[in-house]
Amino acid sequence: MDISLPKSTSEQHAAAPVRLKSGLRFRFPRPKLRRLAPILGILAVFFAWEVITRMQLYPAFIIPPPLAVWDQFLEVIADGRLWLHVSVTLTEILLGLTVGVSLGIALGYLLAKSEALEAALSPIILAVQSTPVVAYAPMLIIWFGTGTTSKVFICALIVFFPMLMNTLVSIRTIPPDQREIMRLMDASRWQTFHMLEVPASLPILFSGLKISATLAVIGAVVGEFISASAGLGYWIKLARDQYDTALVVVAVFALALLARLMYGAISLMERYFLRWRRQQEV
Repeated sequence: MDISLPKSTSEQHAAAPVRLKSGLRFRFPRPKLRRLAPILGILAVFFAWEVITRMQLYPAFIIPPPLAVWDQFLEVIADGRLWLHVSVTLTEILLGLTVGVSLGIALGYLLAKSEALEAALSPIILAVQSTPVVAYAPMLIIWFGTGTTSKVFICALIVFFPMLMNTLVSIRTIPPDQREIMRLMDASRWQTFHMLEVPASLPILFSGLKISATLAVIGAVVGEFISASAGLGYWIKLARDQYDTALVVVAVFALALLARLMYGAISLMERYFLRWRRQQEV
């Protein structure tokens, strides 16, 4: 006798065609086609870009054609300028992300454990966070100079609050019954921390880390806009002043790719650590 288990609801929807009012049948795209969707979207943008430039609605120095941007990209790779500015910005981002994430997690954990400390520091933290980082950037550059240090502090400042809030939420949302189990087992504070609080908070912490990775890119560019001698933000400002729009586009694409790679790296880390946590629970 052939016994087949019933399919899940998602599998039934994926396999079953959708009937339209006209009588036509539409099947959901296969997973391979779904993976191609981002590539098709990018190609559509470049196609529209090429059409607009061929229509000559704007001068080439305002909207350069894709081929001009590509030629500029090959030129800055060949002479090494792209790698120089990318390395400067990436260094600022990684250092600022490290400082901001570390401080955000540490203070967020302390606030989650102490309501008195939260009541004392919350007005100050909210006041600092509610002010745009652009307002603090000139002051930080005056204090720490025009080098890497000021950009690191700007990145750390913009990253700090999301990580603090995600840490606070992740610790506060641990179910009370799980904490009660740890108390019944006479677990120490350290055992409760690394056996319950850390694994339970990982999903929310990784969500905050992915947001922080993109915000760190913004912080580095803001600092470089104000005062810098190298970096992608400085490069964009310099190219803008020279009306070299193709170079601006190259730098913007480099920033977008940098942010996307960092987001992807954190996503891979999240997949690894959460899978490891599930395996430990089993």
